[in-house]
Amino acid sequence: MLKEFRDFIAKGNVLDLAIGVVMATAFTAIVNSLVSDIIMPFVGLILGSTDFTSITVQLGSAVLTVGNFIQAVITFLIISLVLFFVMKAVATLKSQFEKEEDGVEEDDEVALVDSQELLLTEIRDLLKEQNNK
Repeated sequence: MLKEFRDFIAKGNVLDLAIGVVMATAFTAIVNSLVSDIIMPFVGLILGSTDFTSITVQLGSAVLTVGNFIQAVITFLIISLVLFFVMKAVATLKSQFEKEEDGVEEDDEVALVDSQELLLTEIRDLLKEQNNK
């Protein structure tokens, strides 16, 4: 059972996931700082306040903290926008690297397929000859 657990932990997917969680945590700190320290002051200049958490609505004895929701929505939208631009940049870089690799390796793959087809054809012909005897 310990061996199975060790094998499970050693698999690439688990390690990739762990690294992704650590990176996401670090990235979250950066994006939160971007939102609270850089973007929200500009929003405050336009709307008069950078902290929406004090906005409340009184409904009878219940107090709805609408400001917290507004703050969370703004933060979510900004984080989503930043992630969109990061993913777009990563996809662009990835496609450029793939294009560079495809240009070099495509000729090698064609030669490999041609030689494999030739060998398979020869093997097929030899098998046919043996079956006919």
